[in-house]
Amino acid sequence: MREFHTANELKDAVGETLGRSQMHHIDQSQVNTFADLTGDHQWIHVDPERARTGPYGGTIVHGLLTMALSQHMSREVWDVVTRKMGLNYGNNKLRFPTPLPVPSDISVVVELLEVGNRGGLCQVTSRVTTEAIGIGKPVCVFEPITLFQL
Repeated sequence: MREFHTANELKDAVGETLGRSQMHHIDQSQVNTFADLTGDHQWIHVDPERARTGPYGGTIVHGLLTMALSQHMSREVWDVVTRKMGLNYGNNKLRFPTPLPVPSDISVVVELLEVGNRGGLCQVTSRVTTEAIGIGKPVCVFEPITLFQL
């Protein structure tokens, strides 16, 4: 894990790839739980029997579940250890370049894009690229913006 203590340390790392997370397994149970929590019970996500005859040959993970898990997994890659507080400010350029089949094993690669100041807080923009075993292109790419009180 890459650890940062100051805004200047973060600024010095802009443009760097900070690392890769461990692999995480996503299964149908997680997809079904996400569907229950969000109300998104689209058959392509939750009906394995019907999805077998669909365009992907099986169920696929909700894009927003992939993004949420990826955001969480990025915490394995880097941290601001001196923060008093961290807030999710939003995301830029969220894309799902290819569907993620269920089950899958994913990991994320994190790049540091920008560090600035927003109302006295340190604003950090990174790029999180989610990759899956056996899939040749990313399954999710987005740029989370995090605010840190240091």
